[in-house]
Amino acid sequence: MGTSFEYGKTLAGEGSILLILGLVPYVGWVLGIIGIILLLRGMKELANYYQDNEIYKNALTGVKFYIIALIAAAVATTSIVVGVGTATSFTFKANFVLTAGFAVGLIAFFAGLVIAFIFYVLAASNLRRTFNTLAEKSGEHSFATAATLLWWGAFLTIIGVGLILIFIAWIFAVIGFFAMKSQQLQQTYASQPYGYTPPSIQPPAPPSQAAKYCSNCGTPIEQHKT
Repeated sequence: MGTSFEYGKTLAGEGSILLILGLVPYVGWVLGIIGIILLLRGMKELANYYQDNEIYKNALTGVKFYIIALIAAAVATTSIVVGVGTATSFTFKANFVLTAGFAVGLIAFFAGLVIAFIFYVLAASNLRRTFNTLAEKSGEHSFATAATLLWWGAFLTIIGVGLILIFIAWIFAVIGFFAMKSQQLQQTYASQPYGYTPPSIQPPAPPSQAAKYCSNCGTPIEQHKT
């Protein structure tokens, strides 16, 4: 079980890093795909370790919803580009003429955005469940922070701020994966809190003997005389 745990947390952590690097131009999409594969594989191992298949199930569903959201966003982008192209005879210059193709492209653009937003929120909801479960199982609060940031980031993508929150959320997820400890270590730390030092037992001090003084001159009188 220890091997499964270490293997799973490493895969999930590396996958999360590659997802963050998915923002890199040109090669980012390749890194993102590899990151998704590693993340899901790691979640499967952690689900087996904690004996809770919901960890993997929610992660897999979240990734599926993310893919649908990306496809919808791609369709929306393609639709508006084609619509503008028909309105400008595909010259994309100032001679804009309102056409039926542009109207269809505009409708498809907004419909695609709405679908992408809905599935994006659904994806964030499922990943939030995964991270909250990991936070409960591992005691790593970074997962709970990641879950909250993902959830609010999904809603705030409308104004752009959400993308920053999602980026930060995955950073917290990476921290959580590499910082999480096995159940055996958790039990060890629970029984011996960090920084606790047992008090040292000092031998009892011998009883002090009060010194005696001469009543006439005040000179100390020895306790034992040879």
